[in-house]
Amino acid sequence: MRLLMLGGTGFVGGAVVAEAVRRDWQVTVFNRGVHGQAPPGVHRLRGDRTAPDGLAALAGGEWDLVVDTWDGAPRVVRDAASALVGAVPHYVYVSSGSVYAPPVELGTGEEAPTVAADPDADDGDYPENKAGGELAATRVFGDRALLVRAGLILGPGEDIGRLPWWLNRIARGGDVLAPGPRDLPIQYVDVRDLATWLLDRGAEGVGGAYNVIGRTGHATMGELLDAAVAATGSGATLRWTPPEPILAAGVVPWNDLPVWVPQGHEYRWLQERNVERAYAAGLVCRPVTETVADTWRWLREVGQVPARAGRPTRAPVGLAPEREATLLASLPA
Repeated sequence: MRLLMLGGTGFVGGAVVAEAVRRDWQVTVFNRGVHGQAPPGVHRLRGDRTAPDGLAALAGGEWDLVVDTWDGAPRVVRDAASALVGAVPHYVYVSSGSVYAPPVELGTGEEAPTVAADPDADDGDYPENKAGGELAATRVFGDRALLVRAGLILGPGEDIGRLPWWLNRIARGGDVLAPGPRDLPIQYVDVRDLATWLLDRGAEGVGGAYNVIGRTGHATMGELLDAAVAATGSGATLRWTPPEPILAAGVVPWNDLPVWVPQGHEYRWLQERNVERAYAAGLVCRPVTETVADTWRWLREVGQVPARAGRPTRAPVGLAPEREATLLASLPA
Protein backbone atom coordinates (compact mmCIF):
# COMPACT_ATOMS: atom_id res chain seq x y z
CA MET A 1 0.00 0.00 0.00
CA ARG A 2 1.10 3.53 -0.79
CA LEU A 3 0.02 5.98 1.92
CA LEU A 4 0.00 9.75 1.67
CA MET A 5 -0.18 11.36 5.11
CA LEU A 6 -1.06 15.05 5.14
CA GLY A 7 0.93 16.26 8.13
CA GLY A 8 2.41 13.26 9.84
CA THR A 9 4.39 14.81 12.68
CA GLY A 10 1.60 15.46 15.20
CA PHE A 11 -0.11 13.11 17.64
CA VAL A 12 -2.54 11.21 15.41
CA GLY A 13 -0.59 11.72 12.19
CA GLY A 14 2.57 10.44 13.80
CA ALA A 15 0.81 7.31 15.04
CA VAL A 16 -0.65 6.67 11.58
CA VAL A 17 2.78 7.02 9.97
CA ALA A 18 4.38 4.72 12.56
CA GLU A 19 1.73 2.05 12.03
CA ALA A 20 2.02 2.26 8.23
CA VAL A 21 5.81 1.93 8.46
CA ARG A 22 5.39 -1.09 10.74
CA ARG A 23 3.30 -2.67 7.97
CA ASP A 24 6.06 -2.01 5.42
CA TRP A 25 3.82 0.32 3.43
CA GLN A 26 5.33 2.95 1.18
CA VAL A 27 4.73 6.16 3.15
CA THR A 28 4.85 9.75 1.96
CA VAL A 29 4.28 12.66 4.32
CA PHE A 30 3.35 16.10 3.06
CA ASN A 31 3.95 19.03 5.41
CA ARG A 32 5.86 22.27 5.85
CA GLY A 33 8.87 20.49 7.33
CA VAL A 34 9.08 22.70 10.40
CA HIS A 35 7.88 20.27 13.10
CA GLY A 36 9.09 16.82 14.05
CA GLN A 37 10.84 14.10 12.12
CA ALA A 38 9.55 11.26 9.97
CA PRO A 39 10.80 7.69 10.54
CA PRO A 40 13.60 6.40 8.30
CA GLY A 41 12.41 5.35 4.87
CA VAL A 42 9.50 7.79 4.76
CA HIS A 43 9.41 10.06 1.72
CA ARG A 44 8.84 13.73 2.54
CA LEU A 45 7.17 16.31 0.35
CA ARG A 46 7.26 19.98 1.33
CA GLY A 47 4.44 22.45 1.04
CA ASP A 48 2.13 24.76 2.97
CA ARG A 49 -1.40 23.67 2.15
CA THR A 50 -2.79 27.04 3.28
CA ALA A 51 -0.73 29.02 0.74
CA PRO A 52 -1.38 29.68 -2.96
CA ASP A 53 0.12 26.80 -4.94
CA GLY A 54 0.98 25.21 -1.62
CA LEU A 55 -0.07 21.77 -2.87
CA ALA A 56 2.21 21.85 -5.91
CA ALA A 57 4.51 19.13 -4.54
CA LEU A 58 1.63 16.64 -4.77
CA ALA A 59 1.28 17.05 -8.54
CA GLY A 60 1.97 13.87 -10.48
CA GLY A 61 1.90 11.60 -7.43
CA GLU A 62 -0.18 8.46 -7.05
CA TRP A 63 -1.18 6.74 -3.82
CA ASP A 64 -3.64 4.11 -2.63
CA LEU A 65 -4.83 6.04 0.41
CA VAL A 66 -4.62 9.52 1.90
CA VAL A 67 -5.15 10.40 5.57
CA ASP A 68 -5.92 13.97 6.64
CA THR A 69 -6.18 15.25 10.24
CA TRP A 70 -6.71 18.96 9.45
CA ASP A 71 -8.77 20.91 12.00
CA GLY A 72 -8.55 24.44 10.63
CA ALA A 73 -10.37 26.14 7.75
CA PRO A 74 -12.55 23.62 5.86
CA ARG A 75 -11.49 25.11 2.51
CA VAL A 76 -8.04 23.62 3.14
CA VAL A 77 -9.55 20.13 3.17
CA ARG A 78 -11.56 21.06 0.08
CA ASP A 79 -8.44 22.13 -1.79
CA ALA A 80 -6.43 19.05 -0.78
CA ALA A 81 -9.25 16.68 -1.72
CA SER A 82 -9.73 18.43 -5.05
CA ALA A 83 -6.01 18.24 -5.82
CA LEU A 84 -5.88 14.54 -4.98
CA VAL A 85 -9.13 13.24 -6.47
CA GLY A 86 -7.35 11.83 -9.50
CA ALA A 87 -4.30 10.64 -7.62
CA VAL A 88 -5.79 8.51 -4.85
CA PRO A 89 -8.96 6.39 -4.69
CA HIS A 90 -9.82 6.83 -1.02
CA TYR A 91 -9.75 9.76 1.44
CA VAL A 92 -9.67 9.26 5.21
CA TYR A 93 -10.56 12.37 7.19
CA VAL A 94 -9.95 12.24 10.94
CA SER A 95 -12.86 14.21 12.34
CA SER A 96 -14.31 14.47 15.86
CA GLY A 97 -17.40 13.77 17.90
CA SER A 98 -17.52 17.52 18.40
CA VAL A 99 -19.32 17.76 15.04
CA TYR A 100 -22.64 16.70 16.62
CA ALA A 101 -25.16 19.49 16.99
CA PRO A 102 -26.16 20.33 20.58
CA PRO A 103 -27.92 19.24 22.60
CA VAL A 104 -26.22 15.88 22.16
CA GLU A 105 -28.03 12.93 23.68
CA LEU A 106 -26.27 10.14 25.55
CA GLY A 107 -25.63 7.22 23.25
CA THR A 108 -25.55 9.37 20.12
CA GLY A 109 -24.76 7.47 16.94
CA GLU A 110 -23.51 8.50 13.54
CA GLU A 111 -27.02 9.30 12.32
CA ALA A 112 -27.35 12.31 14.65
CA PRO A 113 -27.37 15.80 13.08
CA THR A 114 -24.12 17.74 12.90
CA VAL A 115 -23.48 21.45 13.38
CA ALA A 116 -24.10 23.81 10.48
CA ALA A 117 -20.88 24.13 8.52
CA ASP A 118 -19.51 25.29 5.18
CA PRO A 119 -16.91 23.28 3.24
CA ASP A 120 -15.69 26.53 1.66
CA ALA A 121 -15.28 28.41 4.95
CA ASP A 122 -12.07 30.25 5.79
CA ASP A 123 -12.40 29.37 9.46
CA GLY A 124 -14.78 28.73 12.32
CA ASP A 125 -14.77 27.17 15.76
CA TYR A 126 -13.52 23.62 16.18
CA PRO A 127 -16.88 21.83 15.63
CA GLU A 128 -17.61 23.95 12.54
CA ASN A 129 -14.15 23.32 11.13
CA LYS A 130 -14.36 19.58 11.58
CA ALA A 131 -17.92 19.39 10.23
CA GLY A 132 -16.88 21.57 7.29
CA GLY A 133 -13.91 19.31 6.68
CA GLU A 134 -16.26 16.32 6.55
CA LEU A 135 -18.44 18.10 4.01
CA ALA A 136 -15.43 19.04 1.92
CA ALA A 137 -14.06 15.50 1.84
CA THR A 138 -17.42 13.96 0.96
CA ARG A 139 -18.24 16.61 -1.64
CA VAL A 140 -15.13 15.60 -3.57
CA PHE A 141 -14.84 11.87 -2.79
CA GLY A 142 -18.45 10.93 -2.00
CA ASP A 143 -18.75 7.45 -0.53
CA ARG A 144 -15.01 7.03 -1.01
CA ALA A 145 -14.45 9.31 2.00
CA LEU A 146 -14.10 7.72 5.44
CA LEU A 147 -15.02 10.10 8.26
CA VAL A 148 -13.35 9.03 11.49
CA ARG A 149 -15.19 10.73 14.36
CA ALA A 150 -12.76 10.21 17.18
CA GLY A 151 -13.34 11.29 20.76
CA LEU A 152 -10.90 11.42 23.65
CA ILE A 153 -7.60 10.15 22.24
CA LEU A 154 -4.92 9.00 24.67
CA GLY A 155 -1.56 7.30 24.35
CA PRO A 156 2.10 8.02 23.59
CA GLY A 157 2.61 11.30 21.76
CA GLU A 158 -0.44 13.05 23.23
CA ASP A 159 0.05 16.76 22.58
CA ILE A 160 -2.88 18.13 24.61
CA GLY A 161 -1.59 16.67 27.84
CA ARG A 162 -4.61 15.12 29.52
CA LEU A 163 -3.16 11.76 30.50
CA PRO A 164 0.34 13.26 30.86
CA TRP A 165 -1.06 15.72 33.40
CA TRP A 166 -2.43 12.89 35.52
CA LEU A 167 0.81 10.95 35.24
CA ASN A 168 2.96 13.92 36.23
CA ARG A 169 0.63 14.85 39.06
CA ILE A 170 0.58 11.34 40.50
CA ALA A 171 4.34 11.00 40.06
CA ARG A 172 4.78 14.01 42.37
CA GLY A 173 3.13 11.99 45.13
CA GLY A 174 1.19 13.12 48.16
CA ASP A 175 -2.57 13.35 48.37
CA VAL A 176 -4.13 13.53 44.89
CA LEU A 177 -7.63 14.84 44.31
CA ALA A 178 -9.30 11.90 42.57
CA PRO A 179 -12.68 12.85 41.10
CA GLY A 180 -15.29 10.23 41.84
CA PRO A 181 -16.91 7.97 41.74
CA ARG A 182 -14.16 5.40 41.27
CA ASP A 183 -16.39 3.30 39.04
CA LEU A 184 -17.32 6.20 36.71
CA PRO A 185 -17.15 4.74 33.19
CA ILE A 186 -14.89 6.62 30.77
CA GLN A 187 -14.73 6.50 26.97
CA TYR A 188 -11.51 7.03 25.00
CA VAL A 189 -9.36 5.41 22.33
CA ASP A 190 -5.64 4.69 22.31
CA VAL A 191 -4.10 6.56 19.38
CA ARG A 192 -2.45 3.38 18.14
CA ASP A 193 -5.77 1.53 18.04
CA LEU A 194 -7.27 4.48 16.18
CA ALA A 195 -4.43 4.40 13.64
CA THR A 196 -4.75 0.64 13.16
CA TRP A 197 -8.49 0.83 12.57
CA LEU A 198 -8.43 3.73 10.11
CA LEU A 199 -5.63 2.17 8.05
CA ASP A 200 -7.41 -1.19 7.98
CA ARG A 201 -10.70 0.33 6.88
CA GLY A 202 -9.05 2.81 4.55
CA ALA A 203 -7.19 0.02 2.78
CA GLU A 204 -10.52 -1.77 2.34
CA GLY A 205 -12.12 1.32 0.81
CA VAL A 206 -14.71 1.72 3.57
CA GLY A 207 -16.59 5.02 3.49
CA GLY A 208 -19.04 6.91 5.67
CA ALA A 209 -18.98 8.19 9.25
CA TYR A 210 -17.89 6.16 12.27
CA ASN A 211 -17.58 7.01 15.96
CA VAL A 212 -14.11 5.53 16.48
CA ILE A 213 -13.66 5.34 20.22
CA GLY A 214 -13.77 2.60 22.83
CA ARG A 215 -16.96 1.53 24.52
CA THR A 216 -18.07 3.48 27.58
CA GLY A 217 -16.73 1.50 30.51
CA HIS A 218 -13.77 -0.01 28.65
CA ALA A 219 -12.13 1.56 31.71
CA THR A 220 -13.21 3.58 34.73
CA MET A 221 -11.67 6.62 36.40
CA GLY A 222 -10.50 4.31 39.16
CA GLU A 223 -8.80 1.95 36.75
CA LEU A 224 -7.17 4.84 34.89
CA LEU A 225 -5.73 6.47 38.00
CA ASP A 226 -4.76 3.16 39.61
CA ALA A 227 -2.86 2.36 36.42
CA ALA A 228 -1.11 5.73 36.67
CA VAL A 229 -0.04 5.01 40.26
CA ALA A 230 1.31 1.63 39.19
CA ALA A 231 3.09 2.93 36.10
CA THR A 232 4.84 5.79 37.90
CA GLY A 233 5.71 3.76 40.98
CA SER A 234 4.42 6.67 43.01
CA GLY A 235 3.53 6.65 46.67
CA ALA A 236 0.62 9.00 45.94
CA THR A 237 -2.64 8.58 47.81
CA LEU A 238 -5.77 8.94 45.69
CA ARG A 239 -8.33 10.94 47.68
CA TRP A 240 -11.57 9.87 46.03
CA THR A 241 -14.07 12.70 46.24
CA PRO A 242 -17.72 12.88 45.12
CA PRO A 243 -18.50 15.26 42.26
CA GLU A 244 -20.56 17.70 44.33
CA PRO A 245 -17.80 19.42 46.36
CA ILE A 246 -15.51 19.45 43.33
CA LEU A 247 -18.08 21.18 41.14
CA ALA A 248 -19.06 23.53 43.97
CA ALA A 249 -15.43 24.69 44.13
CA GLY A 250 -15.65 25.80 40.50
CA VAL A 251 -13.53 22.97 39.11
CA VAL A 252 -14.27 22.45 35.42
CA PRO A 253 -14.62 18.83 34.31
CA TRP A 254 -12.52 17.74 31.33
CA ASN A 255 -10.22 20.79 31.57
CA ASP A 256 -9.28 21.24 35.23
CA LEU A 257 -9.49 17.51 35.89
CA PRO A 258 -8.78 15.94 32.50
CA VAL A 259 -10.83 12.97 31.24
CA TRP A 260 -13.39 13.31 34.07
CA VAL A 261 -16.98 14.22 33.17
CA PRO A 262 -19.44 13.23 35.93
CA GLN A 263 -22.86 11.76 35.35
CA GLY A 264 -25.50 14.43 34.75
CA HIS A 265 -23.05 17.01 33.41
CA GLU A 266 -24.02 18.72 30.14
CA TYR A 267 -20.93 17.30 28.42
CA ARG A 268 -21.33 13.76 29.72
CA TRP A 269 -22.14 12.72 26.14
CA LEU A 270 -18.41 13.05 25.43
CA GLN A 271 -18.04 9.82 27.41
CA GLU A 272 -21.18 8.05 26.20
CA ARG A 273 -21.37 7.82 22.41
CA ASN A 274 -22.63 4.81 20.50
CA VAL A 275 -19.67 2.97 18.97
CA GLU A 276 -21.19 -0.30 17.83
CA ARG A 277 -20.71 0.56 14.16
CA ALA A 278 -16.94 0.91 14.62
CA TYR A 279 -16.72 -2.30 16.66
CA ALA A 280 -18.69 -4.16 13.99
CA ALA A 281 -16.10 -2.85 11.54
CA GLY A 282 -13.21 -4.31 13.51
CA LEU A 283 -12.26 -1.81 16.23
CA VAL A 284 -10.15 -3.45 18.96
CA CYS A 285 -9.03 -1.50 22.04
CA ARG A 286 -6.09 -2.43 24.23
CA PRO A 287 -6.22 -2.47 28.07
CA VAL A 288 -5.99 0.84 29.89
CA THR A 289 -2.93 -0.40 31.80
CA GLU A 290 -1.02 -0.66 28.50
CA THR A 291 -2.04 2.82 27.35
CA VAL A 292 -1.05 4.38 30.67
CA ALA A 293 2.26 2.53 31.05
CA ASP A 294 3.34 3.26 27.48
CA THR A 295 2.40 6.93 27.82
CA TRP A 296 4.48 7.23 30.99
CA ARG A 297 7.43 5.53 29.27
CA TRP A 298 7.16 7.95 26.34
CA LEU A 299 6.74 10.98 28.61
CA ARG A 300 9.94 10.16 30.48
CA GLU A 301 11.76 9.88 27.16
CA VAL A 302 10.60 13.25 25.77
CA GLY A 303 10.55 15.13 29.07
CA GLN A 304 7.47 17.22 28.41
CA VAL A 305 4.31 17.34 26.33
CA PRO A 306 5.30 18.48 22.83
CA ALA A 307 3.88 21.56 21.17
CA ARG A 308 0.97 20.86 18.83
CA ALA A 309 2.42 20.86 15.33
CA GLY A 310 1.02 23.60 13.14
CA ARG A 311 -1.75 24.54 15.58
CA PRO A 312 -2.35 27.50 17.89
CA THR A 313 -1.22 27.12 21.47
CA ARG A 314 -3.99 25.74 23.69
CA ALA A 315 -4.62 26.69 27.28
CA PRO A 316 -2.93 24.12 29.53
CA VAL A 317 -5.11 21.44 31.09
CA GLY A 318 -5.03 20.43 34.72
CA LEU A 319 -5.77 21.86 38.14
CA ALA A 320 -3.25 24.28 39.61
CA PRO A 321 -1.48 22.82 42.69
CA GLU A 322 -2.71 25.57 45.01
CA ARG A 323 -6.33 25.04 43.97
CA GLU A 324 -6.01 21.30 44.51
CA ALA A 325 -4.44 21.82 47.93
CA THR A 326 -7.20 24.21 48.99
CA LEU A 327 -9.91 21.83 47.90
CA LEU A 328 -8.28 18.83 49.59
CA ALA A 329 -7.94 20.81 52.82
CA SER A 330 -11.66 21.51 52.79
CA LEU A 331 -12.62 17.84 52.57
CA PRO A 332 -13.32 15.61 55.56
CA ALA A 333 -10.30 13.63 56.66
